[in-house]
Amino acid sequence: MMKTENSRINRRGMLGLLLGGVAQAGMARGALAEDLIASPLPKPRPADLYLQSIPTGEALIEASGLSGQVSYVVADSVSGAIHESHAPLLRLPPASVAKTVTALYALEHLGADYRFATRVLRSGPVVDGIVQGDLILVGGGDPTLDTDGLAALAGQLVEQGIKGVSGRFLIDDTTLPRIEEIDAGQTEYAGYNPTISGLNLNYNRVHFEWKRQGEGYSLKMDARAERYAPDVRIARISVAARNLPVFDHVAGQGRDEWTVAQSALGNGGARWLPVRLPGLYAGEVFQAVAGAQGLRLPQGQRMAASGEEIARIESAPLSVVVRDMLKYSTNLTAEVLGLTASRERGLSVNSLQSSASAMSDWARAALNMRHISFVDHSGLGGASEVTTVDLVHMLVAPGVEARLAPLLKSIPMKDDQGGVIKNHPLSVVAKTGTLNFVSTLAGYIDAPGGTRMAFAIFVADVPRREAAKAQGAEIPQGARTFNGRAKKLQQALIERWAGVYAG
Repeated sequence: MMKTENSRINRRGMLGLLLGGVAQAGMARGALAEDLIASPLPKPRPADLYLQSIPTGEALIEASGLSGQVSYVVADSVSGAIHESHAPLLRLPPASVAKTVTALYALEHLGADYRFATRVLRSGPVVDGIVQGDLILVGGGDPTLDTDGLAALAGQLVEQGIKGVSGRFLIDDTTLPRIEEIDAGQTEYAGYNPTISGLNLNYNRVHFEWKRQGEGYSLKMDARAERYAPDVRIARISVAARNLPVFDHVAGQGRDEWTVAQSALGNGGARWLPVRLPGLYAGEVFQAVAGAQGLRLPQGQRMAASGEEIARIESAPLSVVVRDMLKYSTNLTAEVLGLTASRERGLSVNSLQSSASAMSDWARAALNMRHISFVDHSGLGGASEVTTVDLVHMLVAPGVEARLAPLLKSIPMKDDQGGVIKNHPLSVVAKTGTLNFVSTLAGYIDAPGGTRMAFAIFVADVPRREAAKAQGAEIPQGARTFNGRAKKLQQALIERWAGVYAG
């Protein structure tokens, strides 16, 4: 008992000495001791301090310096529950994000294994290597057909010993309606705005190349692919002594007549120009590549005809065609897919607007997209309108992610200088869309912790876009800056969502 009491006294004495020392030190240091006694350890930080440090979506929009309007929605890709949104019912141009809807429309009604076929028929027998009758080139709408493909088709005829034809060389491009251009609001010389028909070649573009030669220029127009690059006569171009417009087009008698402003040529260069007579263009190129292999054909004539099939080539499966369309954003492919799907449904469509309207109706019924209005299948026409909430409804609809996500391209995260950040913890697959003063992005996010999200972001300044269209410039002043800022905002929003909603 005595030992225990002494122990207590000793402990109390030691504590008194310690406290006395602290008190004396406190008398010497004043407020410091008071702080130590009042709060000897740092105050614990709130558990959500990290989340509080992440800028809100509204703050990111304000900091972007963008004019116009911003709309976005992000949701859980499994449940479809919306995590966050900003102006989700705002109807804006989807640009090439529209191709995601077209992809699903085509896959649904044509099937992943569907292939476009381009065929050659004959109306009579072959005698001593000469077709007794007509030889007919029949288009199946293949949007991926190129000059090398036509050369392979002609090679099949040569392998059969065919050397010529006693009748006509006919070109049947009636599988799809002929549509002059995708969007009348684009510049006339935009290679991404070609004519559409049932026989398409090289995305219905012709390659124009120029080189300075003395005081003038040498000009060349050809139908180039990897192996073959035949010159073409159906499209011709000459230099005009003017500043604007850079290119001008006049539909000639059976050919495209182009002029180019001399002031825009410099020392040399090349670009693709749209073809306005795609059937005749394909016929002329087929005649050229067949002639190079010993098969002589007369000049082609456009005419629907029938006969016995003697050669064919087919496109890659539709799943591959769709994947490439989403990766390279080829407008012709999107329009052909949409038109072909509408035709496969048994619909009578003679314009992009009627086919796109049919696609809109289908999307409302099948994908829960209520606030949509498409005028084409590619998104090139600025009059199309979609909401971000509708796109997210589509992305989380049953079966869509499994079908669409593997076909979307990877979108890398970038640093402030535009360099790709390697080993970034976020993985994004999406479809981009760009028009002048319109930038869109929609797809899926894989965030740390196994979180999967579906999202859509639209940034658009429609009044500024309309003003730029009136000026007629292909890339108006300020459009690139707008697009760059929009992409930075899109990445900032994605990074915000990963920080806030990742598991």
